[in-house]
Amino acid sequence: MNDNRVPGFVLTNPGLKKVKWGVLGVASIATRKVIPGMQKGAWCEIAAIASRDLQKAEHTAEELNIAKAYGSYEELLADPEIEAVYNPLPNHLHVPWSIKAAEAGKHVLCEKPIALNAAEALELLRVRDRTRVKIGEAFMVKTHPQWLRVRELIRNGSIGQLKAIITVFSYFNRDRHNVRHNPEWGGGGLLDIGSYPITLSRWLFDEEPRRVAGTLELDPDFGTDRLASGILEFSTGQSIFSCGTQTNYFQRMEILGTTGRLAVEIPFNAPYDRPTHITVADGMAIYDGKVVVEEIPACDQYAVQGDAFSRAIRENTEVPVPLEDALGNMKVIDAIFRSTKNGKWETP
Repeated sequence: MNDNRVPGFVLTNPGLKKVKWGVLGVASIATRKVIPGMQKGAWCEIAAIASRDLQKAEHTAEELNIAKAYGSYEELLADPEIEAVYNPLPNHLHVPWSIKAAEAGKHVLCEKPIALNAAEALELLRVRDRTRVKIGEAFMVKTHPQWLRVRELIRNGSIGQLKAIITVFSYFNRDRHNVRHNPEWGGGGLLDIGSYPITLSRWLFDEEPRRVAGTLELDPDFGTDRLASGILEFSTGQSIFSCGTQTNYFQRMEILGTTGRLAVEIPFNAPYDRPTHITVADGMAIYDGKVVVEEIPACDQYAVQGDAFSRAIRENTEVPVPLEDALGNMKVIDAIFRSTKNGKWETP
């Protein structure tokens, strides 16, 4: 499967100037995954990084070969050379600093979840429309070739009509200093890893759920949800997921249709150094039916995401995950939170 066949799998930049990016903060996701990935891209140049601690910014810049280091986010936003900003700050800072970046005339790629709730996401959307910059949510799965292939298989009827999606996503972390355990900062599993099965289910069913229900188990020390389960009811099927922040590390997604099924081996943290695999099976596969395993060539999903966003800037096209979609995801998350409190189905 090559870059010409898979939309979003961008490997070439025919003579166009790379987009100069600045990064707000030295978060682990940025320094370990996103920055190294974007540096592989044909459309991205990581030109600056900022931290409230200048020494940290300088150390990271030297380590990752970034030309400029700033001791405040404001200094980076004031740099006229920076065209776009990647925002990997803690959840409660996503909207405030994305707004500041937009008002400084910078395009923004913001980590998921885009906001703490739908009201915040709507505020950001209004700022985008006023400032006329591009703002998108960093759901790298939606530009990964394996997911573009899954969506293609569903749309061409390879498994009949899509009926059910079943997802498990979990890891174990009880570090009390981790930002994911701070309720005021938007911690907890539903806002973190729970956002993935929600966005992918909406994307694959190609509609918004009619109603949702959920249940949470709270950590007695942190007050954040450590186990979250939900069900999304669509017009033609359902999506069910469980995500845990204190359970065994695992991830898997099974997609059932009327005549077949798909299994995505590593749906979310796809490795950059080896191929991924999609299993396509027909209705009698558990006995003697047909099973095909498709191999998707290795790629860095953060490089693909960065290039897709940068290309949208250069060509003035829509970003991979626009704020309208991010707002829809937040409405579902809000509804699940409401359901966990009142024990009822909720409409997003």
